[in-house]
Amino acid sequence: MKTLYNILYTTLAVFALLQTSVAWAQVAKPNVQISGSVLDEKGNTMPFATIGLLKAKDSSLVKGAITTENGSYKFERVNQGSYIVRVNVMGYTKTNSKPINVNADATDIKVPVIKLSSSSKALKEVNITSNKPLIERKFDRTIMNVENSVLAAGNSALEILERAPGVTIDKDDNISLKGKQGVTVMLDGKLTYLSSAQLATLLRSTDGNTIQSIEIITNPSAKYDASGNSGIINIKLKKNKMAGTNGSLSLSGGLGTYFKSSESLSLNHKDGKVNIFGSYSHGNRERANNFQLNRLVDSATKTTYFTQHTFMGQKPYNNNYRFGIDYDITKKNTIGFLVNGYFNGEHNYNDNNTLIGDQPNVIQSHQYTYSQVDQSYTNFALNLNDKYQIDTAGQELSFDIDYSKFNNNNNAHYDTYFYTPAGVQQFPPAFIRNQSPSTITINTEKLDYAYPLTKTLKLEAGFKTSNVKTDNDLQAQLLKSGTWINDTSRTNRFVYNEQIIAGYFNLAKEFKKTSVQVGLRTEHTTSNGDLISRNGVPVIRKYLDLFPSLFINQTLSPKNEVSFSYSRRIDRPGYDDLNPFVFYLDQYTYSQGNPFLNPQYTHSFEFNYTYNKAINVTLSYSHTSDAITEIILTDTLAKSTHQTRLNLQSQNAYNINVYAPYTISKWWNGNVSLITYYINFKSNDLAGGNLDDGKAAFQLKTTQTFLLSKTFKAEVATNYQSPQTYGIYKIEQRYSADAGLSKSFMEKKLNIKFSVSDVFNTNRNRLSSRYQSVNFDLNQKNESRVGRLTLTYNFGNAKIKMRQHSTNSDEKNRVKGGN
Repeated sequence: MKTLYNILYTTLAVFALLQTSVAWAQVAKPNVQISGSVLDEKGNTMPFATIGLLKAKDSSLVKGAITTENGSYKFERVNQGSYIVRVNVMGYTKTNSKPINVNADATDIKVPVIKLSSSSKALKEVNITSNKPLIERKFDRTIMNVENSVLAAGNSALEILERAPGVTIDKDDNISLKGKQGVTVMLDGKLTYLSSAQLATLLRSTDGNTIQSIEIITNPSAKYDASGNSGIINIKLKKNKMAGTNGSLSLSGGLGTYFKSSESLSLNHKDGKVNIFGSYSHGNRERANNFQLNRLVDSATKTTYFTQHTFMGQKPYNNNYRFGIDYDITKKNTIGFLVNGYFNGEHNYNDNNTLIGDQPNVIQSHQYTYSQVDQSYTNFALNLNDKYQIDTAGQELSFDIDYSKFNNNNNAHYDTYFYTPAGVQQFPPAFIRNQSPSTITINTEKLDYAYPLTKTLKLEAGFKTSNVKTDNDLQAQLLKSGTWINDTSRTNRFVYNEQIIAGYFNLAKEFKKTSVQVGLRTEHTTSNGDLISRNGVPVIRKYLDLFPSLFINQTLSPKNEVSFSYSRRIDRPGYDDLNPFVFYLDQYTYSQGNPFLNPQYTHSFEFNYTYNKAINVTLSYSHTSDAITEIILTDTLAKSTHQTRLNLQSQNAYNINVYAPYTISKWWNGNVSLITYYINFKSNDLAGGNLDDGKAAFQLKTTQTFLLSKTFKAEVATNYQSPQTYGIYKIEQRYSADAGLSKSFMEKKLNIKFSVSDVFNTNRNRLSSRYQSVNFDLNQKNESRVGRLTLTYNFGNAKIKMRQHSTNSDEKNRVKGGN
């Protein structure tokens, strides 16, 4: 594989150099290029300044430009004549260069540095702000602008994500998009590459005050990794690009069942070619979770009824950090370095009461289990990136190298007591404990190349390698006669290695009213799952897949636009899904991974209609084979129920989605998102039966914003999820409403936000199953109604910018790694 990696790297590098040479050879120079740079009165570069090339004779405008982030500008293909360069920046005096003469023999001209001086009429401070809508629809994605939302303040990334259009989060923190699981979650364009449980922990520890926006991409192109059958969710963190030194400090307190607090600090310093940025956040968000599980187990001789009442208390704390530096080596080449990570922990305490009888409401025995679970999570990640703009036509080369390591430790104690209905001890208590340290190491390398073949034809190509290793060691003990002894039935060690080598190309063509993009991605996967302590046979897989994609966009009229897209995608099993360890709630209820899971493959088709760049209607269909699905199975002999994941034969999903923003008055606007879908699962042999089930369902989300004054606004969000069927589960309806107020002071430097999530405390999970020997009802209520007060103070330089600069995460950060 290393040889193949070198071949791919060399081939693409040579290809890039050849194309660069050809491009340079083809550039004609019939006219002259005029270039220069602009500085402020202190000698700092002046980005985003308005530049005009004027005729010296009458000051008529010939060409216009805006300085780059480095304060440079250029005018290409300038004809013969006499000119001046004029610089215009609000707060500074208009400044002209000396006359510039372009004659027949002139070569490229370098204008002396233009230095600005402050205008005597300049305001002490000017702030121009534009409020982006909370929900924004673009050609290939939906964007939730979190940064200024009242409802996002003080919440975690997981809580904010649940408010995004089409997103739902179930009782086990699995994320679904348009009713389908298999979502790929990215942070700043980087794949998290974590199990669902680890991902939930990471998102809970990410403070909402550090989030800029959430992007939802339902049908990604070949440039993205092929994982994620229902799409990609990219969480973009704030990165200030203002000149000088500035920052933001946020403090938040919340009260539900328990008190919660969070603090975050972000700093940015930009001076000339260097931009340094960093952030730190801390949080304590204790929460409560109550659920009741009623089960019926039929055996050959009798029926047993189980009624379980469980209280789960969770005391998590989190510390997240992020530090980076960008350096402009030249005007065309920027190199960046980023280090980030976290050190988090959690103390869980569970009270589980199980009532057992052979008739409904008749108790013959009572089992009580008290458990304490102490967990710690640490992550350290490094990223080195470089972006080189080869020419002004848009040819560029970029690379990313990532390294990330996760260390997770879990120490659990389970004390189980057995009683008669009268409360008399029936059997000696059982005491068990687990230690389950695990590590995940991720290495990725990525190279991307873009080459505009013509003004309307562009080629993108690249390759990527990723190497992932997980090592899970479960050490289980039983207490016998006062001594802890090894429990050989559960002690285990599972090591999983995975390597993916991928390459892709995209070819995009622009016509007058039509744009077309075709792409192909290939990924070669090698994986090895080894159950070391059981001397099991390793599960080794090698497979090569092709993932084509097609995008067509047609402008029918200035207000009407349609598009079609197709892509093939893959979902590889999560690490915790492959891990065969057994994790107990009590002796009758546990979860277990499945090392024999196969990847699932999805064909996705999507048709979009957009009216007036605002109202959007989407029709989509997807077919998934070997669908990885959570299943609860019952062992009638042991009378136990366990949760695992299996490959079902197929999943078919049909969606109709409508998104519409609206404005009722100058002070009242909002949006509505309606997602209607039908998901059907089929399996010819599941627990001895044939599954063929589905149900039409819908999700309705609305958000309303009230601008009560220039500095005072309110937001209200509502969410309704209809009853639905998912695999063997029947899931009941869910609904909730959130509300918040925001007030700014001190010329918007200080902001105070107050919000209440789930105002009426209605959000709960209720599901049931009646399939073969599976017969249960689950009712779960998390701590969802929480009032939060958040204070944010912005300090430092806040000079006006002609436009807001933002990094292109698709170009720069599309790599695998932990974040």
